[in-house]
Amino acid sequence: MAETNGQMLIGIGLYLVVMIVIGLWYARRSNANPEEYFLARRGFGPWIAALSAEASDMSGWLLMGLPGVAYFTGYGEAFWTALGLFIGTWVNWALVAKRLRSYSQIADNAITLPEFFSKRFHDKKRILLTIAAIISMVFFSIYVGAQFITFGKLFSYVFNTNFVAMVILGASLVMLYTLLGGFMAVGMTDLIQGLLMVGALLLVLIFAFFHAGGAAGIAESLAAFPRFTDFFGIATPITENGVQQVVNGVPQFGSGATYGFLTIISTMAWGLGYFGMPQVLVRFMAIKKTSMVRTSRNIAVVWCFIAQTAAVLIGIIGRAYLPGLLTSAGAAENIFLHLGTRFFPPLIAGIVISGILAASMSSSDSYMLIVASSLANDIFRDVLKKDASEILVMWVARISMLAVTVFGVIIAVSGNDSIFRVVSYAWAGLGAAFGPLVIFCLFWKRTTFSGAIAGMLTGGAMVIIWKNGISKLGGAFAVYELLPAFILSCLVIWIVSLATPKPSVEIEKEFEAAKTAEF
Repeated sequence: MAETNGQMLIGIGLYLVVMIVIGLWYARRSNANPEEYFLARRGFGPWIAALSAEASDMSGWLLMGLPGVAYFTGYGEAFWTALGLFIGTWVNWALVAKRLRSYSQIADNAITLPEFFSKRFHDKKRILLTIAAIISMVFFSIYVGAQFITFGKLFSYVFNTNFVAMVILGASLVMLYTLLGGFMAVGMTDLIQGLLMVGALLLVLIFAFFHAGGAAGIAESLAAFPRFTDFFGIATPITENGVQQVVNGVPQFGSGATYGFLTIISTMAWGLGYFGMPQVLVRFMAIKKTSMVRTSRNIAVVWCFIAQTAAVLIGIIGRAYLPGLLTSAGAAENIFLHLGTRFFPPLIAGIVISGILAASMSSSDSYMLIVASSLANDIFRDVLKKDASEILVMWVARISMLAVTVFGVIIAVSGNDSIFRVVSYAWAGLGAAFGPLVIFCLFWKRTTFSGAIAGMLTGGAMVIIWKNGISKLGGAFAVYELLPAFILSCLVIWIVSLATPKPSVEIEKEFEAAKTAEF
């Protein structure tokens, strides 16, 4: 066992060494100034922009959270969630990417999303920027915690070690290369991580398919689980204290439930979150030329389709192959780990399961950098100390990154072990607070500063209120909080903008210029 773990450690170690080397390689260049550190001087090519956006977006949720949902309850929730995200990916790249790339440069070369909001409306007092930066910090800190849960699950599973210690180790490694190399290091590592993620998913999927008996064997195994393979239904595990009952190796299910129209719409609403995800939007802003957006979009959409399809199928096939092994929603998120370590020699298995590290690291590095940029660039330099030197801003960014790492570790060890549920809350918060405003900023000239503030606050607050209050009423109110919060934020932006004086001539001229600008 010790020899097996040692070989797996070598495989994982090789991957980690490559990530650290990339951070060191870009350290000198990236630490030149804040624009280089936070946006790589808008120097991303099509492949880096596309895979960096998708890898940072999907996170450990893709290799653990999504397969875990499919394993535990079948196609229903997993399929409609993946479909909503796929549609959201395509629409976001098709409508938002090029316009945001141009507009962010026209808006006085904004290098973060909060800064873009502020400069879009000529917010001299930086009110909009401050609110957006605070919202980013709150929800991204939760997001970072979700990725650290992945580290803990991975390392404690492989090496049978303490979960908390492994969370701290993983967090420290990500902070190291992000702290050193900035956004360019993040982009380059994400390119590698995106390729590793989809490669690991496909490899595990292919081996799992044949080990589970092919299509006929899988269908026969799953037929005993009511509504498990029903796209318009959901399997209902019989649980006691959150643990599924297993009798003679057979997991026990109830009769299942119908996945109705409202539930499907609610689940697909995950796709709305893309319009407000800073880790994706900042990649749009960093693309070298607007002419590259179309190529990036095609790469991103193909990657998204392959990766999500494989992730869902791994969960489904995993249930057929190991039906009674994982008996809780949290434990089910380890199905990729179990399959990855069963089918390959230890050294290869270490590289394969590094796909989970790749997913988590590609996300957590982006989230940490965004929070650091919000604190250092948006709040410290633009609000608190406008004459701050570039060196001082860089030091504030490093200290901020350390602080968000510590907070993320606290979130990770707080007791919620479901990556899917933690991510869903943070995704809703960012999507509802920023998504509607991004759309209105880019496509409605009449949007006003007051409407922007009202809409952003409404979206963020409604996620919290709906999740912790209204949804508990059940029935039609038990929808994913992103959907009602997104709709209400749009309505508030529209109503308040019409009720307040229209934007200045200068703002309207910039809006018109962004519609046709090419860089």
